[in-house]
Amino acid sequence: MQWILTTTEQPPDWFIQVVKKYTPASSGRYAAQLFWQRGIKDHQQLAAFINHQTYQPASPLAFGTEMQLAMTRLQQARLAGEKLAIWGDFDADGITSTAVLWDGLGQFFSQNTQLIYYIPNRLTESHGLNYPGIDKLHQQGCTLIITCDTGSTNIAEITYAKQLGIDVIVTDHHTLPEERPPVTAIINPRYLSNEHQLFHLSGVAVAFKLVEALYQTLPDVPQQPLEDLLDLVAVGLIADLVQLSGDCRYLAQLGIQRLQTDFQQPVAARRRPGVGRLLELCQRNGDRPTDISFGLGPRINAVSRIQGDASFCVELLTSRDAQHCHQLAEVTEIANTRRKSLQKDVQAQVAQKLSQLDLSTTSVIVLEDAQWPTGVLGLVAGQIAQETGCPTILLSTENVATESSPSSPLARGSARSINGVDLYQLVKEQAHLLHSFGGHPFAAGLSLLVENIPLFTAAINQQLRQSLGATTLTPTLQADLTVTVADLGKELFLELKLLEPCGMGNPVPKLLIENCWFENTWHRNQQDWKGKKVQYIKTDFDIRDDSTKNPFPGVWWGHYKDELPIGRCDCIAELDYNTFKKRYEIRLIAIRPAAESTQGCYVNITENSAPILDWRHQQSPEINTKNAALVMQECPTSWDDVRAWWRRCLTLNYHQPQLAIPRERFAIAWTKPNHQSPRQIWLTLVGLAKYLSRTNQLVTRTQLLEKLGIRDQTLHLGLKALKHIGFTITRQDRDLQISWHPTTTSENVTDAAIAKFLAAISEEQFQQNYFAEVPLSTIMAMIHSQ
Repeated sequence: MQWILTTTEQPPDWFIQVVKKYTPASSGRYAAQLFWQRGIKDHQQLAAFINHQTYQPASPLAFGTEMQLAMTRLQQARLAGEKLAIWGDFDADGITSTAVLWDGLGQFFSQNTQLIYYIPNRLTESHGLNYPGIDKLHQQGCTLIITCDTGSTNIAEITYAKQLGIDVIVTDHHTLPEERPPVTAIINPRYLSNEHQLFHLSGVAVAFKLVEALYQTLPDVPQQPLEDLLDLVAVGLIADLVQLSGDCRYLAQLGIQRLQTDFQQPVAARRRPGVGRLLELCQRNGDRPTDISFGLGPRINAVSRIQGDASFCVELLTSRDAQHCHQLAEVTEIANTRRKSLQKDVQAQVAQKLSQLDLSTTSVIVLEDAQWPTGVLGLVAGQIAQETGCPTILLSTENVATESSPSSPLARGSARSINGVDLYQLVKEQAHLLHSFGGHPFAAGLSLLVENIPLFTAAINQQLRQSLGATTLTPTLQADLTVTVADLGKELFLELKLLEPCGMGNPVPKLLIENCWFENTWHRNQQDWKGKKVQYIKTDFDIRDDSTKNPFPGVWWGHYKDELPIGRCDCIAELDYNTFKKRYEIRLIAIRPAAESTQGCYVNITENSAPILDWRHQQSPEINTKNAALVMQECPTSWDDVRAWWRRCLTLNYHQPQLAIPRERFAIAWTKPNHQSPRQIWLTLVGLAKYLSRTNQLVTRTQLLEKLGIRDQTLHLGLKALKHIGFTITRQDRDLQISWHPTTTSENVTDAAIAKFLAAISEEQFQQNYFAEVPLSTIMAMIHSQ
């Protein structure tokens, strides 16, 4: 990955002094540099950016005739007592859009009688309008559908609704069709100029503008203030990763204030008890955009990713029944826990498939698998795109048939873009090979016949190569400021906070810290709100450099401590405040060898010069004792395993261990294990225990380890779990005897013991997957680090 440091002229002293007025406790120079880099270079721009009270938002009537048509139709529906349906979407923007219309239009139409909502099932219906859903609403007597965050390109479905006597008002922000759809009105900011202050509105913000226009049209009707909707608007805006400029930034600023104010109320007095409970579960308090982007947003999105049906999330966001909302929030939290585990599993599988691709000749990554759950493919595709610099499309080829071709299996998946590639246009050019698609330049969803995947892959790669010409796609990471460890802390945090809310077009500042090192590293599985381990790792550490004697804490999500180098390096991080621990910390983004260090944490190695031979990817490596007297064939689960083998081939200098030299060559020849699922391993262990108990046979730990394919520490947890379900395990010399004795252990304790065993297996398998692919250069660096 190529690192880029933003370069710009230094801001003049007068501008630094202006910025300092907004952050008197610090110098203001870092914030001033960021503002200057991002094109904010005068008093008026700065004031409008920082203080929403100086910003003049656009009127909803800026949408022109389309908004007037929508108002006329809604008034007609109200006077005639018609039944309306809100057609939403299942992601966080779509859910919050539905909730805004539910609460907002609910001031003018009786909820559940005149006004209902419909949210498609992510796993069976995908985005947008569909015929079965329209039929269902027609049967319920609906004569008007208001879409939110969807609908712009559903020409056929809108035509079908019209034939059934249902009018459609579209509120959306996605790509427009070539011709205006046959709707009563379409409120979409993409009809406005690119420079318009409403152009970047997300679905929830467009829905809000519709409600705002109705409030202005019928001001005497609503009983609740329009501002009560702003917290939902902020959640959808920030979760959808739209560019936070113009009215987007203004609405997000106001919404975060409302979010924080409501959270600070006693639980019984909160307007949105479901949102409050979600914030409690993710240990945040609603005053930061990251509370949405890392807390609320992923949890709302997780429901449809795991369960498909996310309709109850509208209740979660709008109901005033605290007890009911708390129950829904906890269901949402469980879904997010499951999402993390699934995402990690799929990411590992994608990485394995990716290793078989020649990325030097690949412009668009297209991968498929029959077992991948479609709900997490967009998340993993985004990660792969960031890592490789290539647009990425991941498809699940589960055996789903189309209505038009029942015998043909259909692949469904998600696409994510990078490096400014317009992914929507790229996919649209292959529409003749697709069953359906939709989205915007950065992300898209699609489906196609499985038999068309090879043609689609070849065509989309050729198309992008032709458009790029001699340009190559390289993964890049941009840092905004160079700082030292001494700079980290409250003062810098308050400076950088002036830029919030951050998002596309105004990203979270990335800090480059050079020639630093890490201490007190420690990794662990996350725990859910009930204290159970989640299959998601994070590493805690202290970072140091020569600027201060005081270390600074940090966290690296999704990584093990052994992935942190021992010795000096450079890193890019974000500065954050941990509400739960009440401390300032960095969130690590990336690491590379120190530019100025002679003790670089990585070593450039060639096969001929390396004292370690890498035979992992050979089908049947020829083990020649002249080249390597020591061959490690069992896949390790920790760096200590590798170091122990390495030390066996060293001639040690006991006075200066770092000067030890290899007396013979060492080969790594392990292969990636073919893992069974943790649950299947548990069932195998229970089956063995039942057999041994019934036959009264003895068994050794080694036999159990070989049969189960796990390590001794993990087996220890498995034996403890067996005891909780009624087995007694006794030792006879080197053998174990297992017998059955019913027990009264509580179900919670038993489940916890089994969960620990399953978690240990998952962690062990994750580490083995890592060691199967880790570069030789990293292995060389790590074995020399201690």
